[in-house]
Amino acid sequence: MSTTTAAAPDRYPVASLSMYDPVHLGIDEYGYSVDTPIVYRQLLMGGEPGSGKSVELNNIVAHGALSTDCSMWLFDGKEVELGMWRDVADVFVGPNITDANKRLRQLQCEMNRRYAELARVNRRKVIATDPVPVILCVIDEVAYYSVTTGTKDQREEFMILLRDVIARGRAAGIIVVAATQRPSADIIPTSLRDLFGYRLAFRCTTDSSSDIILSVGWAKQGYSAKDIAPEDRGIGLLLAEGGTPRRMKSAYLSDSDIYGLVEYARQLRRTGWSA
Repeated sequence: MSTTTAAAPDRYPVASLSMYDPVHLGIDEYGYSVDTPIVYRQLLMGGEPGSGKSVELNNIVAHGALSTDCSMWLFDGKEVELGMWRDVADVFVGPNITDANKRLRQLQCEMNRRYAELARVNRRKVIATDPVPVILCVIDEVAYYSVTTGTKDQREEFMILLRDVIARGRAAGIIVVAATQRPSADIIPTSLRDLFGYRLAFRCTTDSSSDIILSVGWAKQGYSAKDIAPEDRGIGLLLAEGGTPRRMKSAYLSDSDIYGLVEYARQLRRTGWSA
């Protein structure tokens, strides 16, 4: 007679996601789910303090944490917004521009290595079956590293490195998601802003600030984040598939939700099980 033994708790298989799956961002004004693929894309989001940027960043990071084909590189000058994901991040950078530039140089080297390998095998981009993870690089508050901390040379180096990673990283499987609460031309210059294929504008104080995120001209066409009421936190205009800004509300993760997801992701990454 055979007997069965229950598996140890750390052996239970758990379902994972993939960075090649659409990321759930929230719902639109008609109640439909907003699920957007971000692989081979770069996403810029901005808005005034408290408008909902960090909420949406956490949704994207949560998807990355639950994706076993994702390597997470998190940059957070305040440490507390993305800090809860530190245990499941491959790289975490706090308020240290020296470390930030060092990590971006490493990311640049990895990007160059991937392109050299793609050239060797006559391929143009990384795909889901390749034995390399998608790298999700999330930067909460670009302004901290680009205009606030460090020396002028360090800030300029940060912007040069970031621009290169954004410009060339997509086909190498490197996704950059950047957020700022100061959407102005000195923080996000046109040469950098135009490299982002996807944009998400939360409440802004002026039409010009909204246009800096979405691109010039949308406010005149009736798509301005200035029109979002101050109390409507988490509501933004998403410019992604379809080519027209889509009003949406971000899904909300509480601190306890995030702690639970971090523990789940830690289990997932320890078992290495993939759906």
